Amino acid sequence: MPAPVVFEKKNILVTGGAGFIGSFLCEKLLADARVICIDNFITSQESNIDHLLKNPDFEFIRQDVNAPFDLEAFPELARFKLKFQGIQEIYHLACPTSPKKFDQYKMQTLLANSLGMKTVLDLAVKYSAKVLHASTSVVYGPRPADSHPFLEEEFGAVDMLSERSCYDEGKRFAETCCATYRQVHKLDVRIARIFRTYGPRMMLYDGQMIPDFITNALDNKDLVVYGDETFRTSLAYVTDTADGLIKLMNATGDIGPVNIGSDLEVPIVDVAQRIIEMTGSTSRITFQPPLLFMTPLGLPSLAKAKDQLGWLPLVTVDDGLKKTIDYTIAHKGLLGFKGFT
Repeated sequence: MPAPVVFEKKNILVTGGAGFIGSFLCEKLLADARVICIDNFITSQESNIDHLLKNPDFEFIRQDVNAPFDLEAFPELARFKLKFQGIQEIYHLACPTSPKKFDQYKMQTLLANSLGMKTVLDLAVKYSAKVLHASTSVVYGPRPADSHPFLEEEFGAVDMLSERSCYDEGKRFAETCCATYRQVHKLDVRIARIFRTYGPRMMLYDGQMIPDFITNALDNKDLVVYGDETFRTSLAYVTDTADGLIKLMNATGDIGPVNIGSDLEVPIVDVAQRIIEMTGSTSRITFQPPLLFMTPLGLPSLAKAKDQLGWLPLVTVDDGLKKTIDYTIAHKGLLGFKGFT
C-alpha cells in the first residue's frame, strides 16, 4: 500500500491535548504541523487551548478516547484532508491525573489505559501512523531502597490489586499493548516514561502541590504538603517535557522506552518555602496525610535520553517556579483565583 501523500504539513493527533502537558505539546507542534486535539475535559480545561483555537492549523474535538470514533466523520476536520493524507503521528496523553478526584475517575483511568490505548493503536494501524504513548515513572514501582536512578531496562514491581492499580498497572498494560501492536502490526511505537512535571496550566485545588502552593501563597493561606518533611521529588518544567516527547517521536529507529524528567531531587518543603519567598507571602507550611495519587517517586536515569535523543531538562526549578507564578498572577481571573489583588 503506497504511503499517504503529505501535503505542505504533517497531520498530528494529540489525545489529551487540552491537558497540562498536552496543551504545551500542541503549541510546539503547531510550529510546523497541523494538529488535531482530542479531549473530554475530565481533568483538563478549555482555557489551556483558547489561544490555539484561532490557528487554522489547529482543531479541537471534544471526544472521549475510550469510545470508538471516526476522525473522517467530523466535518470540521475536512481541511485536514484525512481521506487523502491521513494521520502521520499520534501522541497519546489522554488519561485522568487528578490526585483529589482519583477515586472518582478510576473507571475512566482503567479504560484510558486499555480501551483508549486500543482506540489509538487501531487509528495508527488505519493510517500507518507513528505513535508515542505517554507512560509514566510509576511503571517502575516504588522508589528503590538505595534510591538509584531507574534505568529503562528495569522491570519494576507494581501491586496489580492496589487502590491505585488502575493507573499504575494500567500504564504497564498500555505499554504491553504498544509492544504487541509493534510485534503484530509492525507499528512504529515510542514509549515515554514521564516523571513528575510542573508548570503553568495545571489544575488548581486538585492536590497537585505546586499550583496549590502558589495560589495559597498568593492568598497568604497555608501551603499543604501531602506527606511529611521527608517528601522529596524531582521536577521537570513542562516545556522541557514537551520537547522531550517531540525528540522521542522524531528519533530514528526503535530505541525502546525513554525516561523523560529531571534527575535532580529536591525536598518538597524547600519548594514550598521558595514559593513563599518568591511571592512575598506570609503563609505557613502545614502537613496532611498523603494522597493516593501524590506519592514520592524514584529518579530517572537520563543517560538514554541524553545519548540517543540529545535531550536534557534545561529549565531550573527557580526559573520554572517564577514562570508558573507569573502565569498564575496574570491569569488569576481566568483561573477563578481570588487572591493577590
